[in-house]
Amino acid sequence: MNSRQRVLNVLNHRIPDRVPIDLGGFLSGTHRKAYVELINYLGIEDELKILDPVQQLALPCEELLQRLHADIRYINLNQSFEQQIQDSFEDEFGVIWTIDNQQQNYMNISHHPLADASEAEIEKYTFPDVNKIQDFSYIRQNALTISRNGSYALSASIGGSIFESCSNLRGAERWFMDTKENPAFCEVLMDKMLEYWTGFYTGLLKEISDIVDIVIIGDDLTGQNGPLFSPDFYRNMLKPRQKTLVQHIKSLTKAKICYHTCGSCFDFIPELIDIGIDILNPIQIGLKNMEPKRIKDTFGKQISLWGGAIDSLKFLACSEHGQIRQEVRKNIEIFKPGGGYIFSPTHNIQFDIPPENIVELFDAAYEFGS
Repeated sequence: MNSRQRVLNVLNHRIPDRVPIDLGGFLSGTHRKAYVELINYLGIEDELKILDPVQQLALPCEELLQRLHADIRYINLNQSFEQQIQDSFEDEFGVIWTIDNQQQNYMNISHHPLADASEAEIEKYTFPDVNKIQDFSYIRQNALTISRNGSYALSASIGGSIFESCSNLRGAERWFMDTKENPAFCEVLMDKMLEYWTGFYTGLLKEISDIVDIVIIGDDLTGQNGPLFSPDFYRNMLKPRQKTLVQHIKSLTKAKICYHTCGSCFDFIPELIDIGIDILNPIQIGLKNMEPKRIKDTFGKQISLWGGAIDSLKFLACSEHGQIRQEVRKNIEIFKPGGGYIFSPTHNIQFDIPPENIVELFDAAYEFGS
């Protein structure tokens, strides 16, 4: 099988020749500091470019992707593609992101444009016009190039955030208070986000609906210990809007839809299946109710699972030689039966991960995924 065939088999719950491996996206990327150490360790020459300034992820070169056996290639939905390191930027919604002053490892929000807005002021706020800020015409040829004309599975990088985009505009503390104190306000703002993302995916999929294999959307629903907000708010307010977006995307493409949420999300998985999600990312093992066997046995036939081959917080930074390999082997043996599983760690590879640990991680996935 080539990489694309391998991924499509898995996503249709068929058994491939080996477990597909993911590296290099917005949820499976490598912090620029770890990336530089990694390519130096492997003797790969590459000029550092930034894939995602907020998370400070490096744009991976093809030589590295091939060395670590990656089966998926990513379409970057942001036109600031291949940008250099910068101290701050303003996104399409008017949110300003600024790099932290001390370690300079990530960006945080320094300006929430709707922090003090009323419901009436939301109606007056200039939300981005997809047709003016986003030119999708360049994407098709770029997608065909990076997928090697179909040899690799093709995924659109993450978009479709309804809840978190509102939080960015409002400020997290104020937004979480809104969900309790003023749900009508939340509905107005989330409807604006739904309108934006509906138009966004209409334009994007007009160009690539027939060649993209995976579309990733997401809002973090949970933290390390469970829900970040009331499950009733999710079911009554956020879920209907997410379902509308998912069904809109499905009307435009046959691509599988992946949903990203960090945290202990076991109780939300049936809700995500109900709105039409095909793939869950990540499987953040090591948290309550997120044991690999529990997740696989309960949901493995209903939804594809992406990630979770190792507890990144516990093992990746300082494991002894061979320990990562053992963990990967143990967890892949649980996840891979019957297909429906893509390998990646639980999230991006952070700045303090030694390069030898990264190589051990991906070589183990390649070895034990057969």
